Amino acid sequence: MAEKTVPYVQAYGNITKALQKIQAASTPDRFTQDFLATKLDMKGGSAKPVIPFLKRTGFLASDGSPTSLYKRFRNQSQRGAAAAEALRRGFAPLYEINEYVHEINNDAELKGVIVQATGLEESSSTVRAIIGSFKALRAFADFEAATGPDEEDEIAEVEVEGVGETPALEGLNFGYTINLHLPATSDVAVFNAIFRSLREHLLR
Repeated sequence: MAEKTVPYVQAYGNITKALQKIQAASTPDRFTQDFLATKLDMKGGSAKPVIPFLKRTGFLASDGSPTSLYKRFRNQSQRGAAAAEALRRGFAPLYEINEYVHEINNDAELKGVIVQATGLEESSSTVRAIIGSFKALRAFADFEAATGPDEEDEIAEVEVEGVGETPALEGLNFGYTINLHLPATSDVAVFNAIFRSLREHLLR
């Protein structure tokens, strides 16, 4: 199996600090090193890897702009669901091996999944950092929480033009036109939810 990478921060305690401070701080246009140091009061080299971690887990876009997932995380009622989504997104290779990996509480068992997914040695310091980073984000996650508003309220409006039930007439066919009004978002989770809803309710 090809080796796969997952996000981690060596000083993984900074993940906890950053996520706690994000809840209180206003949402920036761009989440930069300056924002991290000035607004979140997280200075020094050990804090810098937090930004790539937030990008890999879907809280930030590639340009550093906060995503809808970031904004949902700041909403107390959506925080647990948003963190769970971020965990699944960032640590997808682990979920490919065990879809309930977040329920593993034994570090040795979790290490086994990480080693299998990444190809790293069990004694690697990176494996320890991945375990710590996974657990730091997991502490905020609630996998029993309801689906967030991004996947419900922002589902594309669907217009269906056609007719209701009518007696079958030989040689006569009815067609439907489906118009999708897609929301203005770069969050792939929103589009996944749209097409999942289509598949479940219209295309079966």
